[in-house]
Amino acid sequence: MTNSTIGVIWNPSKIDEEKLRAAVADAFAADADVQWWETSVDDPGRGMAREAVDAGCDAVLAVGGDGTVRAVAETLAGTDVALGIVPQGTGNLLARNLELPLDDIPAALARVVAGKTRTIDLGWVEVNGEEHAFAVMVGFGIDAQMLVETNDDLKDRAGWLAYVEAMGRALAGTEMTPITLTLDDQEPQTVKGHTLLIGNCGMVQGGIRLLPDATLDDGLLDLLLISSDGALQWLDTVRSVVWDNGIRRLFTPGQEAVSTDSTRHLSAKRIVVELEKPQAFEVDGEELGEVSAFTVRVQPAAVRVY
Repeated sequence: MTNSTIGVIWNPSKIDEEKLRAAVADAFAADADVQWWETSVDDPGRGMAREAVDAGCDAVLAVGGDGTVRAVAETLAGTDVALGIVPQGTGNLLARNLELPLDDIPAALARVVAGKTRTIDLGWVEVNGEEHAFAVMVGFGIDAQMLVETNDDLKDRAGWLAYVEAMGRALAGTEMTPITLTLDDQEPQTVKGHTLLIGNCGMVQGGIRLLPDATLDDGLLDLLLISSDGALQWLDTVRSVVWDNGIRRLFTPGQEAVSTDSTRHLSAKRIVVELEKPQAFEVDGEELGEVSAFTVRVQPAAVRVY
């Protein structure tokens, strides 16, 4: 990338500055104009990304975890500025879904230098009068604590079995609540569940695809409703996630997500959710407090990424 203006937005809690600056210097041509912004506790990257766009950057690198990536992507949405991701978090969920190099700064930078981009969708969720972008998924229930942040040591040793163990731990704390769903222009439907995930892409750590039909550039959001009640239905959920919508799909590509009595898969461009009981709500793993209603929409072809 010669004669380019590159913005680097980095999270100082995730990486050593000297190490990062050396890697960037090695990766980009000497005539590249590299400008630097450091995130803060109060601003994970939105303000810095706006400054980078105003400064005429051709590309902006988000160096950090999912929060940094989401903040920068939200600001770049709808612009011509491309997003480069240098994963430095623990989840790195968007990076995983994009099959980017993890824990390898030179390899991540090399992908940006190569210059090949693709355009992906973003999701937007309106809650309590404010709208937030998300790159991966939003929802409530046992998603982030159980399925995204399952014990790392166990994941390394046991792979998807770690999620079975986590589901067992979560069983005692689940509580069903009535939910009213409105998908696009359809009539509202009332269902019950304890976990509702809506995502732009579906793979979490360990290679588990909670939303197996979710694609980053299909102009749709995918929904997973889990209503397991009791040990037998939890086993049904585990089988659905791990076998029906996981391992078996490796041998039968193109198959649509399989719904069961305890796991239901849907998709739409816009989803309105109303809850009888407020639930703790998360956006790409970030807690936003309890909500009783929210609206989700997709922004097709929102961001160019390397």
